[in-house]
Amino acid sequence: MNQAAQPIPREVTQAKLDLRNQASAHYRASLPYTISDRLQEQAEQYASLPLLIEGGQQHSYAEANRRINQVAHAARALGVQRGDVVALAMENRVAFFFAWWGLTKAGAKVAFLNTYVSGKPLAHALQVTGATRVVVGEECLKNFTQSAQELPTGLEYWLWPDAANPADDDLRALCSRNLEQLADQADSRNPPANWREGITAGDTALYIFTSGTTGLPKAAHISHGRWLMAGDVMRISLEVTPEDCFYCFLPLYHGAASMSAGSTALAGGARVVVRRKFSRSAFWADVRRHRITVAQYVGEICRFLLSAPPSPDDKNHSLRKLSGTGMAPEVWQQWTERFGDQFQIVESWGATESNTNTLNLDNWPGSCGRVPFWDKTNLRLVRYDLETDSHPRGEDGFYQLAGVNEPGEAIGMIVQHPEAIGGRFEGYTSHEATEKKILRDVFQKGDAWWSSGDLLRCDEHGYCWFVDRIGDTFRWKSENVSTTEVADVLGDYPGLEALTIYGVKVPDNDGRAGMAAVVLLPGHTFDPAAFWQLAMARLPRYAAPLFVRLPAAADMTGNYKLRKVDLQREGFDASVVKDPLFVRDDAAQTYVPLTAEAVAKALRG
Repeated sequence: MNQAAQPIPREVTQAKLDLRNQASAHYRASLPYTISDRLQEQAEQYASLPLLIEGGQQHSYAEANRRINQVAHAARALGVQRGDVVALAMENRVAFFFAWWGLTKAGAKVAFLNTYVSGKPLAHALQVTGATRVVVGEECLKNFTQSAQELPTGLEYWLWPDAANPADDDLRALCSRNLEQLADQADSRNPPANWREGITAGDTALYIFTSGTTGLPKAAHISHGRWLMAGDVMRISLEVTPEDCFYCFLPLYHGAASMSAGSTALAGGARVVVRRKFSRSAFWADVRRHRITVAQYVGEICRFLLSAPPSPDDKNHSLRKLSGTGMAPEVWQQWTERFGDQFQIVESWGATESNTNTLNLDNWPGSCGRVPFWDKTNLRLVRYDLETDSHPRGEDGFYQLAGVNEPGEAIGMIVQHPEAIGGRFEGYTSHEATEKKILRDVFQKGDAWWSSGDLLRCDEHGYCWFVDRIGDTFRWKSENVSTTEVADVLGDYPGLEALTIYGVKVPDNDGRAGMAAVVLLPGHTFDPAAFWQLAMARLPRYAAPLFVRLPAAADMTGNYKLRKVDLQREGFDASVVKDPLFVRDDAAQTYVPLTAEAVAKALRG
């Protein structure tokens, strides 16, 4: 489809969205139905079908359920009771599902820990969730032993070995028990239902930490109902059947993989291929080997795949659905041209903790979703003043809706009925953090809305487009600059591996100037004149990056989002930044090595 095509009729799109809504309508907070109930139902219905695959090993639904039961019995024997919080630190592997779902069957709440963090962030994660025990994958032991002085006292650590990454005995000594060994000898029958007696769909099942790029992450409550609803609605949206195979390489400690992929595959009786980490070189080989039909993406994943050398087999694959966030319009076009247009790209917008979202069910290039009729959604876009960092209010004292194609903050009305799961904001372990995300008296006295912090715009056909995070959009020369839009239009610079756009403070100047961190593929060199030509041809002068930095590698979060906080702080200070730095020279029509004189010339315009 191209942008000149006629949009699908609103009623057709709304009919698809209505099917999603019907799938979640029966969930109530008091419903005595949990993740464990779904597991046992699916294990019976799809007993012989494969559920989890890693390397050459495959586990059917029935086999996986028996192993999960063993973990549940072992955890119970170690004292885990209904409502206890057990943290889990493990890389992507089948054992992650066994440990997670086994603890859930024992009645515990499970807190997913980022496998990249140690020290203060790790201590923070354990403290805010109230975990009393931690299941540690052997590959993650160093995170804990290096942080021993900072971690809460009284924690009990249980080991889950990793044959691929064996640890020294002194590291293993941290753990008092080997949970895998205990599970090997435990009962494989479904645990008694009374172990979970009193747990309902509205109760917390998981703590998943936000994947933000600044500050300490917040632990979001994820209820059983929310997790199950995510699977039900995406099963319908992606038309998942037991013939489908999901590719799980995004970190399971984030919601994109554990909720979107895990819950959806389980709901549809499909199978999941688990890979430790994303690999550009192995992606298509895995797809063809396992006949993968559904893959997720976030951040820079699709751009990374496009940067690999072309192959005659590029269009020879089994993928039929790509689902995720962050695919720029030009990447979308390049992707379909290179890998074929036989599959649907389902770009979306939302967050782990959000009470609203958008989903592109029309395959409309670049859009993150559609709102055919605003009276059928709890989403609204409201005006946001970047200069005052506030929402302007009208003469009536209430917020103002953004106009057609006018960027506005996306907010979701919080449904406050005690039985509601859809539309409610489940919040964080921190009451203060929860309150900061709630806007009150927005359109009438007493209402409450979740604040996303994201700027979206909606066109005349109801299609939504991600603009930027509020903190990432900056002002320069009295104009607003969206870092996302700048990155999108410069994203096809030859040899580019990753591109980060951000605003930096300039002494004696208002606002922030644009800066680009350009990471190049091996064998490519930066052509400053070509970059200048590209920027000036596609961007207004005020939006074209004033500065360029050439890092050796991209600074990524564990979920493949580009991290900006350190780049912004260091700015273009040559005494701090050891990477090559350039500044724009419009007279010479190029970027030149950064000197004080060159900066002064650039600022004079």
